[in-house]
Amino acid sequence: MIYGAMKFSIGGSLKLAFRPWVEGLGNIPAEGPAILASNHLSFSDSFFLPAVLDRKVTFIAKAEYFTSPGIKGRLTAAFFKGVGQLPVDRSGARGAGEAAIQSGIKVLERGELFGIYPEGTRSPDGRLYRGKPGGLARVALATGAPVIPVAMIDTEKIQPPGQVVPKLMRPGIRIGKPLDFSRYQGLEGDRFILRSLTDEVMYEIMKLSGQEYVDIYATAAKRQLAERAKAAGTGGE
Repeated sequence: MIYGAMKFSIGGSLKLAFRPWVEGLGNIPAEGPAILASNHLSFSDSFFLPAVLDRKVTFIAKAEYFTSPGIKGRLTAAFFKGVGQLPVDRSGARGAGEAAIQSGIKVLERGELFGIYPEGTRSPDGRLYRGKPGGLARVALATGAPVIPVAMIDTEKIQPPGQVVPKLMRPGIRIGKPLDFSRYQGLEGDRFILRSLTDEVMYEIMKLSGQEYVDIYATAAKRQLAERAKAAGTGGE
């Protein structure tokens, strides 16, 4: 009920204001579990993609969004629940990664759509970075759900860091054909299989998005950029 109302209000507003274009919508199954593996350019990715789908898709969000005190905290929690975000407690021994995996498995076991960003974080410069093998691959092999590659286009241009008012422009979404990894079933403990599966998905995302691919993790790229900025600010010392 809440999701439907929030999808109608938020999704309808997003489509009306930004008019996102979509290719490959028919690749989303009408029913049954599937994993939507997307590149990650903007905070808004988790809102634009659900806005154009007829089915509910659940993404992972940090638990702090759901537990903040006060009226603002309650409104924020209601908003994230309403748009299909799922809280993940990062305080466990194995952190957010294991919690996200188990949450994703539960979503798929209910026959629903689960959205995941294999890069693990937003791209710092619009390029596509190496996918982390643990989450996507383990969820896919544990459930047998097909993986559908998704490319978000130009969402990072709508509200760049530091810009308060979003720019009204048309972002795009390309949805690829489902990938079947049943040949790897039972091999989720093999790190080479996890790497191979993840790389195959990232290759499909790259073809859909047209992004330049960088064979390092986005988290490492962000550290490098922060170090360069710090060095530049101190005269390179």
